[in-house]
Amino acid sequence: MKTSYSEFEAIGFSLAGFTCWVLADSIIKMVGSSRLPAYEVVAILGLFVVAFLFLHGWWRGQVTSLWPKKPSRQILRSCLDLINNLCVVVALRHLPLTLFYILVFMAPMVTAILAALFLRERLDWRKSVAILAGFAGVVVAVDPFGSARQGDWIGIGACLVCVACFSTNMVWSRVITQTEKSESFVFVSGIVMAAYGLGRMIGHAEPLTGRLTAALGATGFFCALGSVCFYVALKHSSAASVSQYHYTQLLTGASIAYLFWREIPTFSMVLGGVLIVVSGLYIAMGASRERIEVCPLSPLLPED
Repeated sequence: MKTSYSEFEAIGFSLAGFTCWVLADSIIKMVGSSRLPAYEVVAILGLFVVAFLFLHGWWRGQVTSLWPKKPSRQILRSCLDLINNLCVVVALRHLPLTLFYILVFMAPMVTAILAALFLRERLDWRKSVAILAGFAGVVVAVDPFGSARQGDWIGIGACLVCVACFSTNMVWSRVITQTEKSESFVFVSGIVMAAYGLGRMIGHAEPLTGRLTAALGATGFFCALGSVCFYVALKHSSAASVSQYHYTQLLTGASIAYLFWREIPTFSMVLGGVLIVVSGLYIAMGASRERIEVCPLSPLLPED
């Protein structure tokens, strides 16, 4: 894999990564109709992710690159991934796929807040208004007092935890991707997921069928590929630039939801989704402009 990519190539990796994650989420939603507990789903996913990356590294003769230079930071970061993935499994069991993606689109807004707090990125009044509008869109989309509300509070709560973990992970990863291989992020996350899930399975585990195993194998492949693409994009672009392509998941997710589950979004979901997308795009485009103005010619840090 190349060690340097242009902004345009980073966009391609972003789109590929988010599309792979939609495919993985869709399969997880299908698996959610089974009796497999969330920790067992995460355990099998982790095993497949580790296996796919190990085979890929072995084929390229770069197995050693899978292990991070600073394991402690990676393990702590992977715990956020673990919580995020557990909550994804729970949320997809309780929410329509379209509403799930509308809610996770809060991530760019939360990322902007965290980046302002910890990365000293500028957060002016215009961005602040956009963030408030986005959060208002969440309330509209959920429609907490409406009779047509889809999903339940368990799924909504799990989705909010996903957003918090993903956003924190994104800001933190933006810092440490400059000195770590992209594959190592996914590899360590897979190990942590497998270790936690297998530990829980000692107490109780549901039997796996061939169909479930194949589905989880496909999910592991899409998770691994999507995560590698995501971290490559994050290494060669800003967190805000990458996050704006998060919204492509709404189109692919809504299409898959209709094809497989005949899910049709309510008017409140559409209205809230529009508010969230417009707010998030404004924040991301503003951050991209600031990045160009501050350092138009500054090179990316070399990969060690």
